[in-house]
Amino acid sequence: MHPSSSLSAFFQDRGLRSVAATAGLVVYSFGTYLQMQANIGLSPWNALNLGLSNHTAISYGTASIAISLAVVVLDLLLREPIGLGTILDALVVGWAMDLFLWMDCVPLQTALLPQLLLLLAGLVVMCVGAVLYMRPGLSCGPRDAMLVALGRRLPRFSIGSINIVLLGAVLAASVGLGVPPGIGTAITVFGTGIVMDLVFHCMHFEPRQVEHEGLSQTWHAFLQARGTARPAAH
Repeated sequence: MHPSSSLSAFFQDRGLRSVAATAGLVVYSFGTYLQMQANIGLSPWNALNLGLSNHTAISYGTASIAISLAVVVLDLLLREPIGLGTILDALVVGWAMDLFLWMDCVPLQTALLPQLLLLLAGLVVMCVGAVLYMRPGLSCGPRDAMLVALGRRLPRFSIGSINIVLLGAVLAASVGLGVPPGIGTAITVFGTGIVMDLVFHCMHFEPRQVEHEGLSQTWHAFLQARGTARPAAH
């Protein structure tokens, strides 16, 4: 390979994978937006954010950041890589959610049947987005990374069943902090895992088989590409 081609190939590969992961995160965010518009109860993670905020002097947003950072620490302890996908998750999801809320393309539901249908649609879209953003192998967001890390340690169980237990634990923690679960909260605990297994099966995707690239690996690959691109000494 020509020296300059190595660096070009590096940026092309990571660029295309980043675009694919970003597209998946936008789809994931739209699924989350649909869940919000279902208006039938907080998700377990959002309930935990609210519970922490209610019991401390910090805002809901700050509580969400604090919990995310705590989950990142757990991910690192579980030896799950933190990479470009993790950074994209932190940036894209919030911006995409703001965009969908600004567009206001799906009305807030108030009747039970439309609420349940929209919640289910949100779960399906969210799981499809998860497949699309995890497939490029640039690492997951903090919560998905923890789910995958637990899944690697429990290979006999489906990733969806592990997610049910994880969300159940998060829900229990939020209830312990005084946040009562809604109908949608309970449905999300079980529904996310069931829908996840179905969607992953239909899309022939097993997240535990994806070899994710961490930031250190990305940096090392860049240094290698840049070193190859340097002109040889005479």
